[in-house]
Amino acid sequence: MAVRVRTTKVPGRKGRFRRTAIIACAALLAAAPAQGQPKPAAPRQPHIVILLADDWGFSDVGSFGAEFATPNIDALAFAGTRFSNFHVAGSCSPTRAMLQTGVMNHRNGLGNMPETIPDEHRGKPGYDTVMNHRVVTIAQLLKAAGYRTYLTGKWHLGSDPTRLPEARGYDRAFSLADAGADNFEQRPIEGMYDTAAWTENGKPATLPKDYYSSTFVVQRMIDYIEEGRANGKPFLASINFLANHIPVQAPDSDIARYAALYKDGWTALRAARAKRAAALGIVPAGVPIVAMPTTPDWTKLDANERAAAVRVMQAYAGMATAMDREVGRLVAHLKSTGDYGNTIFVFLSDNGAEPTNPFHSLRNRLFLGMQYDLSTANIGRRGSFSAIGPGWASAAASPLSGYKFSATEGGLRVPLIIAWPGNKALRAGGISDGLAHVTDIVPTLTELAGVPGHGGAWQGKAVEPVTGRSLVPILTGQSASVHGEAPLGYELSGNAALFRGDYKLVRNLAPTGDGKWRLYDIKADPGETRDLANAMPDRFAAMLADYRAYAKANGVLDMPAGYTANEQINRYAFEQQGRKRLIQLGLGVGGIVLLLSALVWHWRRRRRARRIDQAKTDMVGA
Repeated sequence: MAVRVRTTKVPGRKGRFRRTAIIACAALLAAAPAQGQPKPAAPRQPHIVILLADDWGFSDVGSFGAEFATPNIDALAFAGTRFSNFHVAGSCSPTRAMLQTGVMNHRNGLGNMPETIPDEHRGKPGYDTVMNHRVVTIAQLLKAAGYRTYLTGKWHLGSDPTRLPEARGYDRAFSLADAGADNFEQRPIEGMYDTAAWTENGKPATLPKDYYSSTFVVQRMIDYIEEGRANGKPFLASINFLANHIPVQAPDSDIARYAALYKDGWTALRAARAKRAAALGIVPAGVPIVAMPTTPDWTKLDANERAAAVRVMQAYAGMATAMDREVGRLVAHLKSTGDYGNTIFVFLSDNGAEPTNPFHSLRNRLFLGMQYDLSTANIGRRGSFSAIGPGWASAAASPLSGYKFSATEGGLRVPLIIAWPGNKALRAGGISDGLAHVTDIVPTLTELAGVPGHGGAWQGKAVEPVTGRSLVPILTGQSASVHGEAPLGYELSGNAALFRGDYKLVRNLAPTGDGKWRLYDIKADPGETRDLANAMPDRFAAMLADYRAYAKANGVLDMPAGYTANEQINRYAFEQQGRKRLIQLGLGVGGIVLLLSALVWHWRRRRRARRIDQAKTDMVGA
């Protein structure tokens, strides 16, 4: 079966596809070679660029339904294939480990993250909270095949010398070991980390004074590519953006660009995005959507609350557009050097949009208020700390339900674009609605690059085998699906799913669920609005058995009673804050004790000296 492709056209009257046509035309223009562009002295194998966005929701790209501008990512979309049924993990590290290795998260060490793992699971098999040494990365595979390998940006897969990118196959890397950091300065997320753990080639690194995260990670990658150009080898460029992770921050001009938007609130935006996604062919027309129970009622917010909410979404849009502009700068550079046509581009997000509201508790508000300027006018700027919260996160996932951390489609389904502009064998402008998974990226890239996999053994030792499947049959139009009816399991922080064909069995813990298993047809009902468990008892039972087999084979542990990822993150942050304050208090108390001790010692010394002097005086007088 061929890949489903929507042909973009504009009817004579005002039509619903006008915006689609504009995007398509812009994409074609962007994809066209520039006049005078030098002929590429291309290596035999293609270059590979991975563009990993952080916390972008399903419709956070123009070609997937976003209202903010992402023309450069859209150009790649129309030069390649958009995957509308692509799934990752519900949070960043597990996705990143699967993207690097093609191995499911419980087998690559990321059964949970350090920030969200309960104490009961620490040290258990598969719960290393770092990428283990039983897996082989895409960088190791490509490097062995003659590639030069580079990484910039967020890593979050381990911070000791044996787990940094340089130890996992990357020739050069400027990386952040933490979940996130400030976008304007070398500053951690206050309360979560003591420092912003940036390193270059394994050594502590200092950011430039004019640092902005998206600009920096692209420029550093361009530098790496050009510094190694003379050897003539193809390159792997893994660019891992901080956008749009908390704290949401963007240049003033990018925030100002959206000054007229978002005043109608998240419910209106969610509906508008669902309509655009359907018009673009990303989801079926008229798919039902639900309101998340954690979404606040926009009409009940007071004027100040609305003003702050509008401003943070403007900053979020500006942050995305700033990142897209840097993608365009990279593409323009590759066109100028003649590399563009022989480059495979992969764009994806690591999970759905971030719903966490850091200001939900008085403790957090007081702490963050001491660290940042939290005024509405400063939202999104240098020195700010802001997050879009569950209302806007729900809109960013539209028309899906849920968001980051959960096993809902809004948490697991994200945009994926794969393009190889110079390869005529790959379809351009198509949309695939076949099930795809983040573990599929490694076998896809190795097949396209003509690089052998490892088959479960690497450099004389046994390693975890790749579990993903190559998406090349979809990219070439030979197949609509590579997974068919094979079961595909998933679990993170107690939220779990089992995919099989068009169906999904899913369980979510609070606050996005009640712990009960439900069954959905996610092709016809991607918003997960109609539970089919009672209507299809045999399928429900068979898929539940499939999940239990997956959980047993992967060593999945049950979560402690009352656990939620949100609360665990807050607990982690509170412990970090408490540890930091105790150290500061200890230093303060220690200083006071030292000072008092010195004063006492000085007083005693002077008192002893006076006694000696008095004794001498008494002897003279006698």
